[in-house]
Amino acid sequence: MARPLRRVVVTGMGALTPIGLTVDAFWESMMRGDSGAAPITHFDASAFDTRFACELKGFDVGEYLDRKAARRLDRFSQYAMAVAEQAVRDARIDEEALTEEQRERIAVIFGSGIGGMQTFHEQAVTYHESGPRRLSPFFIPMLIPDIASGQISIRYGFRGPNYCVVSACATGNNNIGDAFLLIQTGHADVAVCGGAEASVTELGVGGFNALKALSTRNDEPERASRPFDRTRDGFVLGEGAGALVLEELDHALARGATIHAEVLGIGMSADAYHITAPDPEGRGARAAMIAALDHSGLEREQVDYLNMHGTSTPLGDVAETNAIKAVFGSHAYRMNVSSTKSMTGHLLGAAGAVESIAAILAIKHGLVPPTINFVEPDPDCDLNYTFNVPQRRTVDVALSNAFGFGGHNTTVVFRRYGA
Repeated sequence: MARPLRRVVVTGMGALTPIGLTVDAFWESMMRGDSGAAPITHFDASAFDTRFACELKGFDVGEYLDRKAARRLDRFSQYAMAVAEQAVRDARIDEEALTEEQRERIAVIFGSGIGGMQTFHEQAVTYHESGPRRLSPFFIPMLIPDIASGQISIRYGFRGPNYCVVSACATGNNNIGDAFLLIQTGHADVAVCGGAEASVTELGVGGFNALKALSTRNDEPERASRPFDRTRDGFVLGEGAGALVLEELDHALARGATIHAEVLGIGMSADAYHITAPDPEGRGARAAMIAALDHSGLEREQVDYLNMHGTSTPLGDVAETNAIKAVFGSHAYRMNVSSTKSMTGHLLGAAGAVESIAAILAIKHGLVPPTINFVEPDPDCDLNYTFNVPQRRTVDVALSNAFGFGGHNTTVVFRRYGA
C-alpha cells in the first residue's frame, strides 16, 4: 500500500549573490533595485567582446572554511559550502546533536550547471606547459559538478541521499525539485538543496561570447541586463549560489523550526526543439508550469507572483511571455511577474535556487522584486513585469521558472505556510 504524500516546508535559506552575500542583504538590494554588473576583476577582459559581469563583491571564503581546505575547492564549491552553512544555521540544525538515524534521513541534493571551470582552465594550462606529471591530485575532485553535494554531506555528516542534478540553467530548480520529491515520498526527512556557479572565467565569458549570448553593453554595464526591454541584447553572466533547507512538515513542527514557506509542486519538461534557443511559442515552459500547478493542486487564479527565467535575451523573454499567457490566460495580466536577473545577472546553475529564495521572500514580505533597467516597451512583452520599483501586494503563492540549454524546463511552486 502506497504511503500518503507528505507536506514539505522551507526552514532554511542561504544566498551568495552579486548584490548581497546573505539572504537579508540580497533582499535589501533587490528592494533598492541595485545592479550587480560591473567591469570584470577576476581576469583581464580587455580582449573580450564583453568586459563586464555580475561578480560576487567582498566574499571572504575564510568566513566559512579553513584557508587550506578552501584551496582544494573550486570557487563554485566554496560558494556552495558558504550557502549551505547559512541555510543550515538559519534552519537551526545542530549537526553535533544529531543521532545516527537522524543523519541518515538528511539528504544533500546540490548541483552546478558547469562545475569547476576555473580549475579545468588552470589545469589545462598546466598540462600544456608542464605535462601530465604536474597535474594536481585534486584536479578531478575540484572539477566535477557533484563534488559540492559530497563536500556538504561530509562537512555535516548528513548520510541521506546525496547527488546532484545537472541541467544547465535549470539546475537549481531541478535540485530543489528532487529534494522536495524525496521528502514528499518518504526517502528523507530533511534536505539541503540548491545550486552554485563560478563561471566568470576566461573560458566562461569567451564561450558565451562565441555563442553571441552575452550583452556587449560595455559602456554601461549596470544597465545591460534589461529583460523585456525592446533594446535588450543578451544576458549578463553572474556567479553565486543559493541553498534551501527543505523539511517534512511534522518534523519541522516537532523541533520548533521557523517555516519560511511551503513547497507545493515541481514541474519539469523538455522543449525538444534546439540546443540553445527556446521554443518560440514556449511549449516546453508551458508544460512545466502546467505540471507544477497540477502537482500543487492549485488553480491558475491563485498565483500571485511568478519569478520569470527572464534572461534579457531577445528570443527567451518573448517565448516565456507567450508561455505564461498560454497557461494563465487573462490572469497572466492580473498577477505580478518579474526578472531578478536584471539585478543579479544570470547565475546559470545557481539561478533557480537564488530566484526561488526571491520568490519565498516576496511571500514573506508582501513585496514583489522589480525588473530594473526598463526604458523602451517591447510590444511582444506586455505583462505586468513590475518594472523598476518593487510593488507591494499580498503574495500567498509564488512560482519560480528556470530553463536551461538543451531545452530543460522547470517550475517550482511555493505557498505561504498556513495560507
